[in-house]
Amino acid sequence: MKSRWVPYATTPGRLLSQLFSDLVVIAWTAVWVFVGMAVHSAVATIAEFGYRVESGANGVAGNLDSAGRSADNVPLIGDSLASPLSAAGDAAREIAGAGQSLGVTAGWLAWLLALAVAAPPILALMMPWLFLRVRFFRRQWTAITLASTAAGEELLALRALANRPLAKLAAVSPDPVGAWRSQDRTAIRGLAALELRATGIRAANLRHT
Repeated sequence: MKSRWVPYATTPGRLLSQLFSDLVVIAWTAVWVFVGMAVHSAVATIAEFGYRVESGANGVAGNLDSAGRSADNVPLIGDSLASPLSAAGDAAREIAGAGQSLGVTAGWLAWLLALAVAAPPILALMMPWLFLRVRFFRRQWTAITLASTAAGEELLALRALANRPLAKLAAVSPDPVGAWRSQDRTAIRGLAALELRATGIRAANLRHT
């Protein structure tokens, strides 16, 4: 049966409610993904700034090192000129290291904050939606499996007698309990159809074996 594998109802009302809930979940997820991406982008600018500091400081350090080597070749005062330049180059490299650390930390923080902002509201809606959808699929699978056999139809009819409103039972048979006890196949099939419709399945879509 094709409907056994489809996680949607075949009754119009239940199907529309399921499609509407799907659209709500998709829209809600899209909104919070967009918010998470905005948070990531905002924090990622700090990481980009850190990497720019690293790149600039490394360039300065390279220039200072080059100047220090050139000054070291000056007779008599070469060492005096080279030492401050070397010290300044080391300081620039420390700044570059700090910039790299800032970039790495801010990069990880951007992802963590994006997840922290987007994940809770998405999961808050998606988990109940997923639970209800899985529960419906299991009920649908069970109901369709039962409806494929005569004994299963009788069980569905018995559930209808216990669960469905009296007016709907009377519409199937003036004496639904007596019809079930006397194995009236027409009444049993009608009662089973009531239970199937309550599950979101149209009995006309099923193939009996």
